[in-house]
Amino acid sequence: MASGQQFDSDCITLTRFVLAEQKKCPSATGDLSQLLNSLQTAVKVVSCAVRKAGITQLFGTVGETNVQGEEVKKLDILANELFINMLTSSYTTAILVSEENEQIIQIETEKQGKYIVCFDPLDGSSNIDCLVSIGSIFAIYRKDSDTPPCVQDVLQPGRKLVAAGYALYGSATMMVLSTGNGVNGFMLDPSVGEFILTEPNMTVPKKGKIYSLNEGYQYIWDDAIKEYVQAKKDPSKGKPYGARYVGSMVADVHRTIKYGGIFLYPATSASPKGKLRLLYECIPMAYLMEQAGGSASNGKIPILDIIPEGIHQRSPIFLGSKDDVDEVLSYIKKYT
Repeated sequence: MASGQQFDSDCITLTRFVLAEQKKCPSATGDLSQLLNSLQTAVKVVSCAVRKAGITQLFGTVGETNVQGEEVKKLDILANELFINMLTSSYTTAILVSEENEQIIQIETEKQGKYIVCFDPLDGSSNIDCLVSIGSIFAIYRKDSDTPPCVQDVLQPGRKLVAAGYALYGSATMMVLSTGNGVNGFMLDPSVGEFILTEPNMTVPKKGKIYSLNEGYQYIWDDAIKEYVQAKKDPSKGKPYGARYVGSMVADVHRTIKYGGIFLYPATSASPKGKLRLLYECIPMAYLMEQAGGSASNGKIPILDIIPEGIHQRSPIFLGSKDDVDEVLSYIKKYT
């Protein structure tokens, strides 16, 4: 053991944390704990695959496009299969929705449980080959009906979420999770293969100093967004904000939770309904942001109040520190 290195003999692992949360709810059956355990196993394997992608020839595309019209990477396929297999074999899910699958995935009757999981198995995969941080996003709902699983079961607003989270594959691998009692961050310790609680009760500053969006699309922004972003650069309106944009939603949202500020992916004249997907990108991230004390809107109403109409529906999104989101909404309101 290296000099000065210490081990915590009473560390809180993700599994231990989830079991403690389960104990607080007298009606809990343990199914959610089982489901989250399957998710963290999938994340561990994806993390390992990401770290070894260059060595194991997992970089590059497979020469296909997915339902979103995006090039499919080799790691996309592996991550998607891992998530599907782990969630199916957990015996806790009834329906899965993946960014990579055009239709819902119905779990066979003998393996069905009571939860619905919507997920993006590998967010930001266009950044894989250049080693930029990427991630996985998931949202968990309870199936409300006793009828056979169908699309309608999935189309629930974010207010009905049971849990949501993301995994970030960056300089380290971290899982950020909320089950409705705040937001907690768990770092993967590769020496023991466990996620350890390192950031309890993550909170977003009320106001930040960073704005984050793809300024290459400025020519197709609405006037309200153009004016807002210009104001963030104007010294006469206060100290200018710093600009930060990774291009992987998980990385940009994680930074926003940590440091505050605002992440924007507005509608444009080319994408009038927005670009990011509601069920497995916008809603889980909005849920985490609100649980951490921030806010998230589509420019008109809170993201969590939107009633989805399709499993791959898109939405504009503005999320981050409350004061910063309120400010951009005031610009939008001025133009409506």
